[in-house]
Amino acid sequence: MSRQSTINSFFSKSAEKDGRHSGSSRGGHGGGGGGDYSPPSDAEASPRISARGHRSSIRGRTRAPPTDCDFEFSPGDLVWAKLEGYPWWPCLVYKHPTEGTLFRGRGRASRIHVQFFDDDPSRGWVSIRFIRPYAGSTGRDTQRGGMFYSSKPEIKRAMELADAALKKEKSERLNLAVCDKPSESEEEEDEDMEQVSDEGDDFGTAEEVKQRNKRTVGRRQRDGKAKKRKVMDSDSDNEGSDMEFKPDEVSSDDNSIGVGDSEGSEYEGGRDRKEKRPFKIPPKQIPEKVYKPPQTIRSEIPNREINLSNEIRCKLASFAAPECFDFQPSCNGGAGGADANPTVWEHDKIEWLQDGKRKDSRRRRQNDPDYDPTTLFVPEDYLQNCTPGMRKWWELKSQNFDAVIFYKVGKFYELYHMDAVVGVNKLGLVFMKGTWAHSGFPEMAFDRFSSILVQKGHKVVRVEQMETPEMMEARCKSLAHPTKFDRVVRREICRIISKGTQTYSILDCDHLENQNKYLFCVKEKVDDLAGLQRTYGVCFVDTTVGKFYLGQFLDDRHCSRFRTLLAHYTPVQIIFERGNPSTETEKILKGLLPSVVQEGLIPGSQFWNAAKTLKILIEESYFKDKEKESSASVLPPVIKSLTAEGDSLGLTPGENSELVLSALGACIFYLKKCIIDQELLSMAKFEEYIPVDVDIAKGMKSDNLFAKTNQRMVLDGVTLANLEILQNSSGSLEGTLLENIDTCCTPFGRRLLKQWICAPMCNPCTINDRLDAVEDLLAEAAKMSEIRDRLRKLPDLERLLSKIHSIGSSLKNQNHPDNRAVLYEEARYSKKKIIDFLSALEGFKIVVEIISILEDIVDGFTSKTLRQIVMVKSKTPEGCFPDLKPELERWDAAFDHNVARKTGVVNPKTGFDSEYDKALKDISEVEERLRQYLENQRKRLGVRAMMYWGAGRNRYQMEIAEASVPQDLPDEYVLKSSRKGFKRYWTKDIEKMLNDITNAEERRDAAQKDCMKRLFYNFDKNSKDWQTAVECIAVLDVLLCLAQYSQGCDGPLCRPIIVLPEDNTSPFLELRRSRHPCVTKAFLGDDFIPNDILIGLADEKEGSKNKACCVVVTGPNMGGKSTLMRQAGLVVIMAQLGCFVPAESCRLTPVDRIFTRLGASDRIISGESTFFVELSETSSILQHATEHSLVLMDELGRGTATFDGTAIASAVVKELSENIKCRTLFSTHYHSLVEDYSHSPFVRLGHMACMVENECDDPSQETITFLYKFIKGACPKSYGFNAAKLANIPEEVIQKGHKKAKEFEKNTVSLRWFRTLCQIAEGAPVAREDLHKLTMLHN
Repeated sequence: MSRQSTINSFFSKSAEKDGRHSGSSRGGHGGGGGGDYSPPSDAEASPRISARGHRSSIRGRTRAPPTDCDFEFSPGDLVWAKLEGYPWWPCLVYKHPTEGTLFRGRGRASRIHVQFFDDDPSRGWVSIRFIRPYAGSTGRDTQRGGMFYSSKPEIKRAMELADAALKKEKSERLNLAVCDKPSESEEEEDEDMEQVSDEGDDFGTAEEVKQRNKRTVGRRQRDGKAKKRKVMDSDSDNEGSDMEFKPDEVSSDDNSIGVGDSEGSEYEGGRDRKEKRPFKIPPKQIPEKVYKPPQTIRSEIPNREINLSNEIRCKLASFAAPECFDFQPSCNGGAGGADANPTVWEHDKIEWLQDGKRKDSRRRRQNDPDYDPTTLFVPEDYLQNCTPGMRKWWELKSQNFDAVIFYKVGKFYELYHMDAVVGVNKLGLVFMKGTWAHSGFPEMAFDRFSSILVQKGHKVVRVEQMETPEMMEARCKSLAHPTKFDRVVRREICRIISKGTQTYSILDCDHLENQNKYLFCVKEKVDDLAGLQRTYGVCFVDTTVGKFYLGQFLDDRHCSRFRTLLAHYTPVQIIFERGNPSTETEKILKGLLPSVVQEGLIPGSQFWNAAKTLKILIEESYFKDKEKESSASVLPPVIKSLTAEGDSLGLTPGENSELVLSALGACIFYLKKCIIDQELLSMAKFEEYIPVDVDIAKGMKSDNLFAKTNQRMVLDGVTLANLEILQNSSGSLEGTLLENIDTCCTPFGRRLLKQWICAPMCNPCTINDRLDAVEDLLAEAAKMSEIRDRLRKLPDLERLLSKIHSIGSSLKNQNHPDNRAVLYEEARYSKKKIIDFLSALEGFKIVVEIISILEDIVDGFTSKTLRQIVMVKSKTPEGCFPDLKPELERWDAAFDHNVARKTGVVNPKTGFDSEYDKALKDISEVEERLRQYLENQRKRLGVRAMMYWGAGRNRYQMEIAEASVPQDLPDEYVLKSSRKGFKRYWTKDIEKMLNDITNAEERRDAAQKDCMKRLFYNFDKNSKDWQTAVECIAVLDVLLCLAQYSQGCDGPLCRPIIVLPEDNTSPFLELRRSRHPCVTKAFLGDDFIPNDILIGLADEKEGSKNKACCVVVTGPNMGGKSTLMRQAGLVVIMAQLGCFVPAESCRLTPVDRIFTRLGASDRIISGESTFFVELSETSSILQHATEHSLVLMDELGRGTATFDGTAIASAVVKELSENIKCRTLFSTHYHSLVEDYSHSPFVRLGHMACMVENECDDPSQETITFLYKFIKGACPKSYGFNAAKLANIPEEVIQKGHKKAKEFEKNTVSLRWFRTLCQIAEGAPVAREDLHKLTMLHN
């Protein structure tokens, strides 16, 4: 059982009866309460422990269950238990093994003792609010969508163990309670809870250090000896990296970080530290719990208000889950006391730091248009008064003022001044005592804390030590006159992390999100003064996989292509050139991405031009051939295509490539600043971005366009939002098309599925090939299930390959500061590297198994795509999958995997690492030469007892007994040492061989040290094969996902028939008994009314010959018009995605683009009204729609006056139906518009049926039943008063409104027939129907 720290491990003991208090946590780190105040610990709150930590007499008695508990539990019961921040877990209820108690606490604070089912079970106390009875793993709640559902293998394994226990009697289950060891807190309850640190006293002023030392000496005199505290980080359970901090150890850093000039900055070699700096590590769970579920399972924790004092809040904040860190009351005030934290920090008093008085590094004030907020001017006279360590911090801060600096001091990352305030407010750290803000945490917690800050929008600068104190001491001794600036450990920035530059390196936390994270760089050029046409150059990169996208394209005044790009590749961080983006572009960025981090770069020096970008790419040698180290740098094909044709060196930008190369330059600058440019660019993964509608603009014939190109359907940002394809209106996945289709088993498969959904195919051959693949997989249901089970075991291979490349690239990039950094958790990081590497190897072994399974049945596949991705290229020319077996066998034999996993050290086997093997061979050869030399000397001197003696540099001394030393000893024998009765000699030959073997051993050690980097580098040499295998498996995963949906959806599904449009075939859409794909699943098969939707075809069932391409939809409010339109759009997307659709039959010609004008909303940030948004979207439709488009327009014109709206709607219908002739569903409540087009051959009428009962003049008496059936003809009324009644509008208001509506209707009808009479008077022909209506109106 892994032993967990509880809150007792971090809180100080309560005051003893004689009034003495222990020191506050972390030597003054303890919150803002000041003095020696510490919040009450569990020892005080629980009746089982007295104030001094002794066991209470209550032990052994079983407390009754809480009165407010909904369930009664007894030992042996099986339950679901949930720790805050983690998923539900199957557990066994049993009494505490040492106390014999089952419950703790009272009321809603009660907790129950449980053991968590696992192969290595653990136990803990869980709140009764998070306890539910366990009824087995087959219940509805454990299935997908259920309360206890989880795809994690750990929980599935726990459910298996719980199911086995469920079959046993209660008494037998108690035998499963094997966790009887006391937790760490129970073992250490009687120990003094003094918290100490690994660092020295060099962080405050001399006076502060003196005061702390006095208190420390006093405590040690009282205690007699220094206590040891073992602090366990959340990651240490599995990594074995517990830190034991001893007060008397020498600090790892001998420089002063004080704000004043201190004598402590002078170097004192080997001095003992007076006091260690204590610290706290906020645990990832509620501190009282002994058990902690696996680290990989996390969830959001809601903020909850707790009625506690501010002082206690300050300390409890360090134990809260990361999501709760935003709250922080004022910790600077509080109770008095000499050591209390000040109300105002030192940095708050510095005048040149105040808002409005700050200057950037070039001394420009904040009101200067060229002010750089990322830098800070620090006066030299202030720096002169700082200690060397703090001076270095200010120098780094002056260049990274917009970031939080994690400044390494020994084994800790320290935060100073304004950064410390951020750490306390956002991370839940606590302040150290003193007049200047100061907080910190140990090295092992960097991943968690950096991730939290980055997710909250901060940039994090990681500063590492480049040498140990011993290395610093040696350096100072080598100097003739070392100064105080020499007597400080050297530090450098090793990494800057922002939201768009996360790479999930070894020091970072594991990636929990599967979606891409793009850093987006954009440069714009407005081509005309009116702004009707503009050009964008874009470069965006997903740093987690190292893939770059480059593109330059023309756009219209609405920025349609730019909006679509942002919708398809949503960035997490945006880089732009200061003064470059137009006002329109800025509005788009702020409107569409209000929460995305945006940063402006200085033109020229930071946002490079195209020529400088190409020059840097060549000079930095990012793209050197891995196999040929001496070869010149060759630009990747995508970048090469952006250069001028006549320039063989690639230093001249192409004609239409200035903007995109400049955007690439900005991206490279930013990656270079973050020190990840080499590892990402050297992967050379570049892809050209071409807007999805570019091929449409070429004006090709429809049959050629769809049959001979890879044209894709255009889904712009408006359509993605209106149809709720990727996320719903609230920003979540619930009810979206992506959620309903996505059953992918791998993270890289999910990313590919999203790309497919955003750009469905238009080529009928490609679509049918995907549909063939779905049918092939459905025919092998058993194999499909087996393959999906294996796919679920795969890690994120795409990101692991990027990690491996990053580590391997450091072998050739020795200048990276991380290669010089001193890391105290190096063994831990080495294990993580090995685990990641072995995880990748195991993943590819599973991939090979999957291909082997499919090889037996591949001959029966009809899909060309499916055959290509599962057939091995070396065996079949048709195949695309690389042969990985030989490479995997080579890596299996390269080193002992189990030893490397345990130790984190790679000892390569013979034949794998040439440098290591050469060093071992040289050592063996020299040893053999030394053996032969010794044998020859024995014969030469006639002394058989001669042997070698010595170690290190004194090895191989020939030891001879004095009595055996010959009289004629050769002259080359030199006496080296002696002992009683023996003499030892060296010769020049031995000295030469010793130098040879020493050199070989040094090469062996160096090779072993770099072996892991070389290991990853050699693995990365075959990156193309590894990447191709991942891409093939991603396609297979998505096809399996489509097949899974095609067999598991509610209701009938059909294979869509895609018809290639010919010259005599107009575009059409035919859906028979179709259903909404998302609503159907949400209703769980409940009575969803299917509907027929025909556009561009005559309805033979109804005897209609009208092939109108435009259908005007009417119907009552809330009758289902919008649902019908969304349904049509989603079914078309699914059909061209290559998936079966929820309908009895589906036929259509390919749709090149779907336009939507649904709902009503304004854009406040962009200054656009609701009606303006409607018209802007309509304008985009009219400009870009073709005859192959599908247009869905809902109630156009409702944002303005009735007559204006009707007129605009009528004109748009005419344009769409008669000129563009695209497939259109146009819903409206303008019945005059319906009448205008009732006889038009280009328009067909349809409405959502309803049944009206008690129709009369009193609308409150009417009862309307929605039938949700789409039928031909127009609906006579919209029945808006029914919606008013359903919305609980007061009845008197409805009555007044109805009376007014009658007046409006009568006036409108009178005007209409007056116009008819006028037309008759002018000699216009009159229909019999019109005369009859006139007669009825007169009567």
